[in-house]
Amino acid sequence: MIIIPAIDIKGGRCVRLTQGRMADETVYSSDPAEVAQRWEAAGAELIHLVDLDGAVEGEAKNFEVIKRIAASVKTPVQIGGGIRDMRVAGLYLDEAGVRRVIIGTAALTSPGFLDALTKKYPGRVAVGIDAKDGRVAIKGWVEVTDERASSLARRLEGRGAACIIYTDISRDGMLSGPNVGATAELARSVNIPVVASGGISSVKDIESYAGVPLEGIIVGKALYAEKVDLKEAIAATKRMGA
Repeated sequence: MIIIPAIDIKGGRCVRLTQGRMADETVYSSDPAEVAQRWEAAGAELIHLVDLDGAVEGEAKNFEVIKRIAASVKTPVQIGGGIRDMRVAGLYLDEAGVRRVIIGTAALTSPGFLDALTKKYPGRVAVGIDAKDGRVAIKGWVEVTDERASSLARRLEGRGAACIIYTDISRDGMLSGPNVGATAELARSVNIPVVASGGISSVKDIESYAGVPLEGIIVGKALYAEKVDLKEAIAATKRMGA
């Protein structure tokens, strides 16, 4: 299990939202590349980027910023937000130097796109499942569907995704602790790797995932609010692994 620091980008800046609300933002840096370098220096093995503007508009709105981030660090980066066609995915995977793209909305609305993408870029496509009250949310979390998160995970299993990134929206950005039960249920219901996201507020929260079969845990606001030290979080996962 690895700790994956998150950098959410809105208007070219590093921000954090509360429960995905675009109007409820806190700006932490005007230079996301510098933030990525900081996480790399602290030992990050993977950096999670989100184009918040792209998630809402379905386009690579912060492409140049993301390309600059990927070029500024040796640590691999993954990107989600607005990747709904082959053109945008190709921009990131072929031109920006991104290791992995995360498909959210399109995994539900355009399964043929997911199939084509995983075939062209094997091992470089993750599926993001974002849920509110157990139901899948799409289009930058502004639309909640009737699809259950666990049902979607099982349906998408075997479609070539490298992993599933599961976010509990009700916990995201709240520093209220993760939904370990829901995450564990989803992780144990599929045979592909799962990454947990949302709600981490302390190293103890990270330790609460002990025994859950996860590839990694994404940590965002807790790092910026200095509730979690990245080096300490990484050390905690190594103890858990031991």
